[in-house]
Amino acid sequence: MLSQAKQTEPRNQVSFKIPVSTKNRIEQLAVATRRTKTFVIEEAIDQYLALNEWQLKSIQGGLRDLEEGKVISQETMIEHWEGKIAGTVD
Repeated sequence: MLSQAKQTEPRNQVSFKIPVSTKNRIEQLAVATRRTKTFVIEEAIDQYLALNEWQLKSIQGGLRDLEEGKVISQETMIEHWEGKIAGTVD
């Protein structure tokens, strides 16, 4: 849900073309949730950005770990996880 700060943030208009089927899905979701189409689109964009920003941050962190030598072999990782699995209680 949009934060209060985001609701008062200055806004710019954006114009783009989308497939008719996507527009229909946005309209249907807006009606079903009693939200505006703008709200549905903003939420979708915010979620997309958050996911991809998180993914890039994680990849960059992994690359830093690699550069710093903070790595283990695949065999060691498999042994570690197999040990965890063997120690679990069903």
